Amino acid sequence: MLNKVLFLSAWYPHRYDAMSGLFVRKHAEAVARHIDVCVLFLYADDKAKNFDIVQQKSGEITEIYVYFPFSKNKYLRTFSKAINYFRAFCKGYSCVQKNFGCPDVCHANVLTRSVFLAFLLNKIKRIPYVVSEHWSRYLPENYSYRGCFRKIVTKLVLKNAQCVMPVSTLLQRAMQSCGLVHYNYRVVHNVVEDFFYNSIPKEPREKKRILHISCFDEKAKNVCGILRTIKKLAEKRSDFELVLVGDGLDFECVKKYATNLNLSQDVVKFVGEQTPQQVHRWLSKSDFILMFSNYETSGVVFSEALTCGKPIVSTPVGIVAEMDEKQGRLVPIGDEEKLFLEADFMLDNFQNFDEHLLRAKASRFTYSSVADELIRIYNEAIQ
Repeated sequence: MLNKVLFLSAWYPHRYDAMSGLFVRKHAEAVARHIDVCVLFLYADDKAKNFDIVQQKSGEITEIYVYFPFSKNKYLRTFSKAINYFRAFCKGYSCVQKNFGCPDVCHANVLTRSVFLAFLLNKIKRIPYVVSEHWSRYLPENYSYRGCFRKIVTKLVLKNAQCVMPVSTLLQRAMQSCGLVHYNYRVVHNVVEDFFYNSIPKEPREKKRILHISCFDEKAKNVCGILRTIKKLAEKRSDFELVLVGDGLDFECVKKYATNLNLSQDVVKFVGEQTPQQVHRWLSKSDFILMFSNYETSGVVFSEALTCGKPIVSTPVGIVAEMDEKQGRLVPIGDEEKLFLEADFMLDNFQNFDEHLLRAKASRFTYSSVADELIRIYNEAIQ
């Protein structure tokens, strides 16, 4: 009988980055509404002098962090990290057994190291495991799935997994194109917070509002391509504004680029990082979402937009690759002329998209839907 699940992940919110791997915590939160969940997270901490074990509660989740030191010597750093990573795992798992108990199934996230730990538990403790993958490394636009040893270990741990769960069909196909073919694949989507399903009354506005939400990683998001398109669109019409939500590595560079394009604040507004509740309000008070990413594995923004009943203009990345014309318009990656045409079209036609249909499409992203699917997979694994 399924009672306890242990999450292992290479990415997870921690003391230095509260946003890292947030989607993994949301999967854990979904499951924790029904059964006991513990998360064990190991972090190579360049500030640590000793192993630091932190245990805390996040809602219904028991979280055990092990921050571990490593050598600063460039010749010993890799070896030191590897040794201390496994030492941290032993210390952390001992804490799991003492304070949480023996898990019935292990849910490993992000290949390959964390999944190898689940593989070891399977061989030593006979605990079955499943794997979620979120990484864009398999996509041709960001390909970094290299190294003979990595590929051997990846195939070994996936062969022994009861289920492999990419967060989109696009990611599954990319993994299969890399030779990861003969496994039990099931797509399990990321979770959207419950409050995104609440409607916010519309307010009258003088201008139509286009919304872009981004981590401002130019390599992935191509925000400058959006700005060039908006510049051209503003030369044709003046009945809209673009609001950009978010922060990140290239935020200041992108703002400077907008200034160099002479895009006024009447046309383009940067509002910076926002809380999830504020993102919900921006989505609710906008007319459609505009994205121009070079690659995405899932794209939580797309899920949130559909949940708020907003149509999408985007390149065919993440879950948008599965989208039909009732949900929005697709643009080839890097094609600014097509982006211009579709954004222009959407400004005149966004009101013709069925908000109720869009919201219905988003039902698969709820905590309850994702939890039901995960628990079904866990039960199959322990059988």
